Amino acid sequence: MDLLKAMTVFVRVVETGSLTAAAVACDLSPTMVGNYLQALETRLGARLIHRTTRKQQISAFGQMYYERCVDILGLIDDSERLALDHLATPRGRLRVTAPVVFSNECLIPAIGDYCERYPEVKLDIVATDALSDLVDDGFEAAIRIGALGNPDLVARPLTPYRLVLCASPAYLKAHGNPATPDALATHQCLTYAYPPRSEWHTAQPEWVLHGADGRVSVLVNGRLRIDNAEALRRAALRGLGIAMLPAILVNDDLRAKRLRNVLPGYAAPERQLSLLYLRERQTSMKLRSFIDFVVERFGHDGNNEVVAGTQ
Repeated sequence: MDLLKAMTVFVRVVETGSLTAAAVACDLSPTMVGNYLQALETRLGARLIHRTTRKQQISAFGQMYYERCVDILGLIDDSERLALDHLATPRGRLRVTAPVVFSNECLIPAIGDYCERYPEVKLDIVATDALSDLVDDGFEAAIRIGALGNPDLVARPLTPYRLVLCASPAYLKAHGNPATPDALATHQCLTYAYPPRSEWHTAQPEWVLHGADGRVSVLVNGRLRIDNAEALRRAALRGLGIAMLPAILVNDDLRAKRLRNVLPGYAAPERQLSLLYLRERQTSMKLRSFIDFVVERFGHDGNNEVVAGTQ
């Protein structure tokens, strides 16, 4: 016997006043209602309802049992509503990682809107340019610049990461404005020191540019190498050399003419920017809410899920 079903039928019999009315309320036949009631009384070893051909009356024990059944069934309903609400509402702690510049210039300024939209999600954001392993480092999502090669990850492409070649007016006045990419070899070029867990850590200080005649690669040199883009920006503002910096970091400086474009006829290649997460975790409501928010704010047209290893 389904005990909860039998309790429900019994409550309906008491509340409707007859087996026939309870049968309609429970979408059962009157015979089935009688069977549930009889089975429940047999299990309990006590009469719940005194029945005659003309009327029925709840017993003293049946009244006490009815009140308990109402309480129990109410708690079950509350528990189910709580479970449904939990599944439907993003909540819990979400640990994500993102590059330093993207975190400072894009993610953190926007995260207030996310927190307002999903107040029950607690965020741990680790801003680092090192490549993190989502499983080993305990992250549920990562925003990453560059090539993707892990088939266990799903990637959502975001707006590409654009770089800009720039220098201060003071530096260009003192050292001249290079007319061609090859001329960069004679300038102080401020280069970025990539962290050990980066695909570019062992790369030579090489700047790749695209012009009217195609791709140009130049090995650059300079006395200053820094592992922080904001520090490189400040060095460029102080007139210490030419830097290749993220556009999102220096757009305001360029508009205010604190920095100027170098070799405006040549463009630095855009770098792939992606939101990554493990496939088996994508059904988490808190993770899904973060994915949707980041894609909404920083995605671009044609944003489809892909397996990272297929790109």
